[in-house]
Amino acid sequence: MSAPDTAAPPANPAPNGPSAPPADPNAPPQQGQAQAEEQDEAAEEQDRPQDAWASRRELADHAPPALRIGSGAGFGGALVTGDQHGVSGGRVAGDVIMGSKTEIWQLGPPAPHASGEVPAATLERLAESFVADEEAFGALADRLREERVLVVRGAAFTGRRTAALMLLRRAGATSVRSLLRDRPPTELAAQLDAEQQRAEQGRAGDAPAPGPVGYVLCDLMADRTRPLREPHLLAVRDRLAAHDGYLVVTVGPTAVLEEVDPAGWQPPSVAEVLTAHLTAQLRALAPDPATCEEYTGRESARLLALPAVTGFLARDHQLREAAAFAPALARHAAGGLPADELDAFSLGALESQVREWFEEDEAALPLRDKAFLISLAAFDGGPYALTAELSDRLYAELLRTQRPHAPADVPVFGTHIGKRLQLARAERRQAEEATEWGPVRQWVAAFRDDRAALVLLRELWTAHPSARPALVRWLRALAEDGRPLVRTRAAATTAVLAHADLPSAMALLIEEWAASPRYRHRMVAASALALAHFVGAPNVPRILDGWSQGEDRSMRWVAIRTHALIGPERPAGTLRVLRTVVRKEYEESRREDPPAPLDEAMVEELAGAVELLLLSEARETVLGELLASYEVDRPARDLTLAGFLRACGRGAEPRTGPGPGAEDEGPDEGHPPGRPLVLDWYREAVGGPATAWVAHGLTRLWRAALGDSLHSRDALEVLRLWVLAAGHRQDVEWALAALLPALVAEPEDALRLAHLLRTMPGEDGAPPPPVAARLLTVVPAAGHPVPQPR
Repeated sequence: MSAPDTAAPPANPAPNGPSAPPADPNAPPQQGQAQAEEQDEAAEEQDRPQDAWASRRELADHAPPALRIGSGAGFGGALVTGDQHGVSGGRVAGDVIMGSKTEIWQLGPPAPHASGEVPAATLERLAESFVADEEAFGALADRLREERVLVVRGAAFTGRRTAALMLLRRAGATSVRSLLRDRPPTELAAQLDAEQQRAEQGRAGDAPAPGPVGYVLCDLMADRTRPLREPHLLAVRDRLAAHDGYLVVTVGPTAVLEEVDPAGWQPPSVAEVLTAHLTAQLRALAPDPATCEEYTGRESARLLALPAVTGFLARDHQLREAAAFAPALARHAAGGLPADELDAFSLGALESQVREWFEEDEAALPLRDKAFLISLAAFDGGPYALTAELSDRLYAELLRTQRPHAPADVPVFGTHIGKRLQLARAERRQAEEATEWGPVRQWVAAFRDDRAALVLLRELWTAHPSARPALVRWLRALAEDGRPLVRTRAAATTAVLAHADLPSAMALLIEEWAASPRYRHRMVAASALALAHFVGAPNVPRILDGWSQGEDRSMRWVAIRTHALIGPERPAGTLRVLRTVVRKEYEESRREDPPAPLDEAMVEELAGAVELLLLSEARETVLGELLASYEVDRPARDLTLAGFLRACGRGAEPRTGPGPGAEDEGPDEGHPPGRPLVLDWYREAVGGPATAWVAHGLTRLWRAALGDSLHSRDALEVLRLWVLAAGHRQDVEWALAALLPALVAEPEDALRLAHLLRTMPGEDGAPPPPVAARLLTVVPAAGHPVPQPR
């Protein structure tokens, strides 16, 4: 086994280049087959292995925040980013609806104009906990009194209905009737006439009218086919003035209004709603009416300071969820709800929202919006344009499942970005995105609740199995994409699915990628397994150990790459597996007659795994393990020295410009010099008594590499790169000046180093740099006493 060329391969080789466009799903069969074959040929030409260091960097750059290496977030047992998953607390109270709704179907012709009176007790209860900006709300009430009819526009679940009822109450309505929303706007006036006739028929003889009547019509269905126009409201106003009534109509942001001036509803904050509802709940628990206000204020302050409450308010919760949380808090104050269930309320509300998104009923989201939600879960925090582009691909796959014999009809233009993000409870912001060419500022989209993506993907995979074929086809296509971000998110999404259902994710996705002859697929499989392990999926090390010993060489490669990515968690065990695999490679080579050459790709992958371990946070443990085992046999020695030299070359590679992870330091910003990571480690270790063994260990490995005929050329090449780096950085020169004398154990070592420093070419074939002559002065001359290591 020999070390790789120390001029490290590009961080992002050909697989990160542009990918071939997807085949047209509506093309004729022969044409579609030809397109697919051309794409396969192009992909094969671009397929190259990517080193483990670049793979780990892609995971760090592009994985979702909840799955990012070292974030400490993710699933753990039954946890989602540190919260209990699958346990909901609290209850639904009043007119707050969370989760599934019960639909009652009534067969036969409907009543022409049905309505129902809102109970007075309900109005009283809502009034006790209603909160709004008094000045703005008073202005709306004055406008309602003057105009008789008011259209209130606001987003869903922002308290529009409660505000409408309270406006009618403030305007002086003695009773409130709720009208059906599915009647067209042209029938509004007729509806009110029918209601007034019914009311007059219900009064006995000469009984006086009960007073002004309020009507509320929530979520009027006004679209392009039946918009709400000004004449409709003028006709309604005439009826209301004649019968002393008021009407409040609530509409959503996308309702189509023509020449109608709606009043914008500005909802209170979640904290204000929670406080108001909690205060109303606590009044009923006050032990003494005389001290009710004192008890309510004291207990409310105590409950609102609980970690479960501050955590709830820190999340993106809706007003209806805050209203439902208040009774749970009151039950906890009365000793009827354990603390763990209170802690779980926030996550339970999120789960209810996700289930609501995927429901199929008359109010269900369109399939394209569901596809966008899934794509946003996979690309949470990623560029919005990319999320939207790939959501349409998923939409086409879902249509293929839903209507297998119909062509995929994907609209070119669709929902406005603002509506999409509002529906998804997400936000758009500018952020820097890592690319092969350096950081780029883009508009990114992310859920406001950082748990939403994990919960949504888990719900989709476990509760909606009919969506699996489309999701699997979509993820397979993402794994083919030429963009590192897309491939990494395919792996991250698969990792979440593996945590939820490991056997299915393995059978449908990971095993197929791992057994593929193409490196791109295998790298996605390795990333998926590594991320699945990070988020707590079971048995990943057992899977890797089995693949490492198996006969399938593609899966063996994936196992080694994954071990490299998760190895810092179990360095000693990972090194034992790597030594076992390299010995197996040597044995398989010697079985042939004559002996076959070693599998170069497998050798490089094994060395890359050792490199990654040596450059990880577990580097001291790894160094100790290598020093204790590298002289046991030839395979272990080759593995150690090849991996060590690869690690030494990391950071010393000549750069042509800044890229991901580049250090833009030095006098020439167009060509920033490298900073060797292992040499930096040596510099830190050589000055401290507690780490002197590290410096001595690194020196031992250097001497072994320089004195080994299979590795000496690569070792000298790494030293040449270090000298070039020293020409740009004084701290590198000082560290190298301390190391070079320690590398001389025999006179031949001094001659070898002196020859390198005298004859090495400079950058771009120039003469040796001046720093080489300065470093030559610290190398002991041949025949002089050689300094012995301490």
